[in-house]
This record gives sequence, C-alpha cells and structure tokens, in this order.
Amino acid sequence: MPDSKFAQRVLGIDISGIRKMFEGAGPNSINLGLGQPDYDTPQHIKQAAINAINEGFTGYTPGPGIPELLRALSSKFKDQNNFEVLPDEIIVTSGASEALELAITSLVNPGDDVLIANPGFVSYNSLVHIMGGSVTPLPLADDLTISPDVVMESIGPKTKAIIINSPANPTGAVQSKSDMKAFAEIADDYNLTIISDEVYEHFIYEGEHVSPAQFSDNVITINAVSKSFSMTGWRIGYVAARKEYTEQMIKVHQYVQACANSIAQKAAYAAISGPMDSVYAMRDEFKARRDMLVEGLNSIGLKCESPKGAFYAFPEVPRGTTSDEIASKLISNGVIVVPGTAFGDRGEGHIRLSYASSMDNLKKALDIMEKVL
Repeated sequence: MPDSKFAQRVLGIDISGIRKMFEGAGPNSINLGLGQPDYDTPQHIKQAAINAINEGFTGYTPGPGIPELLRALSSKFKDQNNFEVLPDEIIVTSGASEALELAITSLVNPGDDVLIANPGFVSYNSLVHIMGGSVTPLPLADDLTISPDVVMESIGPKTKAIIINSPANPTGAVQSKSDMKAFAEIADDYNLTIISDEVYEHFIYEGEHVSPAQFSDNVITINAVSKSFSMTGWRIGYVAARKEYTEQMIKVHQYVQACANSIAQKAAYAAISGPMDSVYAMRDEFKARRDMLVEGLNSIGLKCESPKGAFYAFPEVPRGTTSDEIASKLISNGVIVVPGTAFGDRGEGHIRLSYASSMDNLKKALDIMEKVL
C-alpha cells in the first residue's frame, strides 16, 4: 500500500507565506502585503467586457487566444519590447501564473535544475519542484539585482533554465541592459532557456525595461495585463517564444485550460490596443508613494534602498530581530507586511511592503511602525 493517498510533489509544498500573513490579520488592518494596484480597471476596458457579454461572446475561443488580441500582442512586443514574435508564437493564458506553469512544465524534467533569485517571487521554486526539478538559488548583489557572474558560477551539468524577473518582486530591482544582454549570451552559449517574467515592465522609476528576447531566441517571455492595467482579477496573461517552445506549451494549455476567458480576452484587447494614460498615471503615483515611503522607513530606522521599479519596498528589519518577528508584530498592530523569508531563506532580515496602497494608508502604516518598532 502507498505511504500516502496524496502525491509527494504536493505534500512537499507549503502554503504561501503571503497567504499566511493575510490569514493572521484583523479585518481593519492596513494591507501592505497585497501585490495589486489599488486602482479600478479603466472604463474603456470594462466597457469592452460589457459589450462582449451583450454580444454573446461567451463561448470557447481558439486555444491560443482570439486573433485580434494575438495580433495586438505581436505589435506590442515589436513596438515596446524591441523584438519580433508572430501571432502564432503567442499563447493567451489565465494570468501570468498559468504562463509560468506552461513554461516550466514544458522545460523541466525530474532532476533538471533551474537558477532562481533568492529572494525571488514565491511561485518559481514551487512550480519547479512540482515538476520534479531542483532549484539553485542565485544570491543577489548589493543593489538586489542578479549578477551575470553569479549566474555563470551557478551553472551546473543539470542546469536547464534561468528565471529573470525585472522589475523584480519582492525587491523592486531593475536589471540593466548590459546584464540582460549578458544573460542572453550565457543562455546561447550553454543552451539554456531564459524565462523572463516582465509583469511590472511599465512601473520603472529609474533605468529602463529591457526584454532579453531582443538578444536571443532562447527566451520565453511572460507578461500579463494584470498589473499594468489594474486587471488582476480578470486573469489574462500571455507567453511568447519561438515556435519550438509554444508548440510544447500549447499541449499543456489545451488540457489544463482549453482557452482563457472569452470576455476577459476582449477586455485585454481593449487594454493592449488602447490608450496608455491610465498606466502612466499609476506609474507617476506609485513613484510619489515610493519616495514618501522610502523616506519614512529610513527616518524611523528601517534601512531601505529606493526600489527602481515595481511597487514593493524591501527594507531591512532592526538588528537582533527576524523577518517573521517583525512581520508578526506589525500584523498584530494592524499593518500587514510579508516577511522576507516568504521569498527564500536569503530574504531573512527584510520585510516586503507594497506601496500599491493609498498615500493615507502608507502614512498611517508608517505611524504605527514608528510606535511599535
């Protein structure tokens, strides 16, 4: 008889540290743990969904996505990301989460190794482990970016892929163009695949967003409308790569999802093909919040480098304390933050705060933090 009725690959996974923080918080807490914009979806995008419903666009769509959205994404990559990908080299997914799963499932065999930033986004390690792969952690440089030299030193005989997230969650770090070019050259030299998670591409305050796919064909680019257009609940992401990759990913997509939500795809088309005013307005507001929050954190003794992108601050906790202790103390006093250890053991000594919350909430949170810390 088997030792357990459940699969070991699932038993070995823990509940996300972010979710644990939410479950321990009171109902009136200030939520600085949530990674989503506090803006409503722009009206023209919502209207496109309403129109789709009224027109009866409620059935299955082609598996890869509706043709007009695929064409719009193809143009978007050329105009905004400086690389060309055909519409039939793109798959519309149920959020960037599914896109990540498709990429990792199509690449990773049991025993294969993936290079992942530590600290890094919570999903990466778990998805690799579900596929039977192993993770080699990439320690971050002083500016919280991944160094090409560290990548080179970490490559082993089983290395299959490297995940790059720029701007990064949880640190807000932005990789330079020279770094991205170096990663692409490493991928080509060692026949590795870069999985490039670019969901925060439009929220950059210093530096520039660079897609490694402009330098190499050995890249799977993952993105979504979730963050840029404040559409997290609409669950539309997309993945782009050369045909040899998408031919494998579509096999998985057809069985786990069939197609992304038809109505949300129409909304995503309106987002991708429409005006960017709302995106730029959010970016400017997030920058103002970042500046205020970082200044406030440093003034109360929590050393915090100014993040160059995304909408997260990653301050250090006071000496003699742990990330979990500080997160628990803040949550018990009504401020939800996430301990750095939720993003890997090298996140110890930090907490993550999202400034995708109102300026008033951020100021109230800083007042509480000053009193309790």
